Amino acid sequence: MKVLVFADSSNGKVAKSAFEAVTYGKKIADQSGGSQTTISYGQLEDSELDELASYGSGEILHYSGDTEMDPLRLAKLVSGVATDQGYEVIVFSHDYTGKSIAPMTAAKLRAGLVTGAIDYPKTDGGFTVKKAVFSGKAFAEVKINSTIKVISLLPNSISKEKNGATKNVSAISPDLGAHSVNVVEFKAKGGEGINLTEAELVVSAGRGLKGPENWGMIEELASELGAATACSRPVADIGWRPHHEHVGQTGIAIRPNLYIAVGISGAIQHLAGVNGSKVIVVVNTDSEAPFFTAADYGVVGDAFEVIPKLLDALKAHNAAQA
Repeated sequence: MKVLVFADSSNGKVAKSAFEAVTYGKKIADQSGGSQTTISYGQLEDSELDELASYGSGEILHYSGDTEMDPLRLAKLVSGVATDQGYEVIVFSHDYTGKSIAPMTAAKLRAGLVTGAIDYPKTDGGFTVKKAVFSGKAFAEVKINSTIKVISLLPNSISKEKNGATKNVSAISPDLGAHSVNVVEFKAKGGEGINLTEAELVVSAGRGLKGPENWGMIEELASELGAATACSRPVADIGWRPHHEHVGQTGIAIRPNLYIAVGISGAIQHLAGVNGSKVIVVVNTDSEAPFFTAADYGVVGDAFEVIPKLLDALKAHNAAQA
């Protein structure tokens, strides 16, 4: 199969989820005895393209024109390349950009679409893709029967793997027509912290912290771990933390390798957004908190006693590793 992978990027940096998508696409191509190509866009340094190649994307088609913040143009870019060069499988990341352009690309190509894939396709007897359904409470295996197949891969579903491919970049400049949107102003949400959707480690807290003035220890714990910070919906609603940190069914859905929940009861709406985490650690004074039923590790205790002790242990460990 000929596989085309869309590599998302922003502000001159390739997204972490793009490397996972490249790994995914390369594995599909290898299993079918086919080839894999990546399409990238924006003003990317050679070092970013080198990094893409190192994950198996030796063949890179790069469009340096202005496409950011315009999903229709990006969809036209990908579908045009797919049509011209006969790609059979197109892979996106199931991130903000991918959620916008994967359905439009599938519609333009009259292709079958599976969003939020969590595993490699099964190709014996067809082409079947596994995804989570019902807010992560069940799984579905979806068979794509169309000639062209479009998949968006849920971030942190597979491990990115380097294979040291030789980079071969070809510049492309298709006519994408006029812009469909006019960006008046762009404001990045939040500060310079780690992007929640790409974070492998997340420290989150809820109303159990009693007030925004106590968030210092959560931020310090995240800093020691190299993690992103998050919060429950009530905390964001009452203004203790910014809304872009809200994780859950009505906020951001995440799948980190480690999710530490401090002072969060674990209502079903919150669990729906974090139950894809590989390891969940819960700290709560209430031994009957629902979160403990989903936790891999649980500590029944006061966060104001537990977290400082955990911080001391982490600092000692990090100092010993330095």
